[in-house]
Amino acid sequence: MKLTKVSLSIVSLLLLLVTGLSGWTGSAAAEANSGKTYIIGTDITFAPFEFQDVNGNYVGIDLDLLDAIAKDQNFKYEVKPLGFNAAVQALESNQVDGVIAGMSITDERKQKFDFSEPYYQSGVVMGVRKSNEDIKSYEDLKGKKVAVKTGTAGFSFAESIASKYGFTLVPFDDSTQMYDDVKTGNSAACFEDYPVLRYGVYSQNNGLKIVTEMEKGGSYGFAVSKGRNQELLTKFNAGLANLHANGEYDKIKAKYLGDDTKVAPLGRWELIQQSLPALLKGLGKTLLYTIVSLFFAFILGLIFGFMKVGRNRFLRGVATVFVDVFRGIPLIVLAFFIYFGIPQALGFTMPLYLAAILTLSLNAGAYITEIIRGGIQSIDAGQMEAARSLGLPYGKSMMKIIIPQAIRIMIPAFINQLVITLKDTSILSAIGLVDLTQSGKIIIARTFASFDIWLVVAIMYLIVITILTKISSHLEGRVRRG
Repeated sequence: MKLTKVSLSIVSLLLLLVTGLSGWTGSAAAEANSGKTYIIGTDITFAPFEFQDVNGNYVGIDLDLLDAIAKDQNFKYEVKPLGFNAAVQALESNQVDGVIAGMSITDERKQKFDFSEPYYQSGVVMGVRKSNEDIKSYEDLKGKKVAVKTGTAGFSFAESIASKYGFTLVPFDDSTQMYDDVKTGNSAACFEDYPVLRYGVYSQNNGLKIVTEMEKGGSYGFAVSKGRNQELLTKFNAGLANLHANGEYDKIKAKYLGDDTKVAPLGRWELIQQSLPALLKGLGKTLLYTIVSLFFAFILGLIFGFMKVGRNRFLRGVATVFVDVFRGIPLIVLAFFIYFGIPQALGFTMPLYLAAILTLSLNAGAYITEIIRGGIQSIDAGQMEAARSLGLPYGKSMMKIIIPQAIRIMIPAFINQLVITLKDTSILSAIGLVDLTQSGKIIIARTFASFDIWLVVAIMYLIVITILTKISSHLEGRVRRG
């Protein structure tokens, strides 16, 4: 009974602390003092429509249009750079008020979303490696692999002709990965929206070339959830009409699709120097999320670890279910469920930082529970019996005799869990968490320097993990020596 009360108290404290973190990043603030601030989801790797410039600002045709329309219609907005798939899922689960991400208006999407008036007419083209002279048409793709980006018009078009021309699809989450797969020769070609591939080929020198005429494609539109945020949709349409009328729309389009929009290539060292501030910022967030998540995971581990070694069969069962559930679900599935699934089912919005901490804490908490259980049960049962025979109560025997010995055994496993959780933060980039990995992806989307940026990211992870491991090993040695 005493253990149960202590457990409930700790859980209450945990909830209070989590609740108290509201406003940590400010990303979830839906209301401002001067009126509503709309949360707009977008892609981050879809130049020239949305990408990050060298100063860390999110720019592109879509974002410049949104900014101009917001000024014209006098409303405030906050951009959430999530990636295309995550942005669409966030809109479905009402985590954002609208999405602008080069999103094609299709009949299927109209079932779930309300679209603005079309603001850009696009079409699909095929790209191949710049040095490839063998593939010039769809007929040359027979028996080959073709890279596509999931959820895009290029994916739909490739899927519609795959059986006719005998090629297989290799899906990717962003354009940069898709281009890299073609450049490395794993895929023979890719399908992409014409303005995007044109900007990559002629302005960013992405290593590809366009080999087909543009297929007739769909139109891009700004989207809100079906039946929601109609006032935002009305403002967007009114602002768009004004931009067409005053010529601002044409200026924005020409800024990114004009003939003089080539991006000057950077030297390797210059690129690294320019990228380091963003990467270090991402690294800081990685460490912050790791430390906060492990703090809560340790509390969960303590609660359920003691429940698993306790004498109450019901509590042992509850702890076993906790471990089985959160150790059995893949981390990325758990992240999607917490960030997209639960808010959609229950009708509320969840801040991204809270979803990330919950995901990491629950996952790590399950493993720490087993570490604590294993550490306690590794102590010879005779020591507990000896303590009880001397008249010590169960709790005191645990705290004075068993736990101090068990901690020494647990330390290596705790260090291992620290390293695993730090690396697991990279998986959460799938729901839009801008950690070190996501920061690297955003830079690569602008520069296409995959080798240089991934090398720097890998070295940064290696340095941090090595330092943490050495510090932890030093502490372990001190604890063992008493």
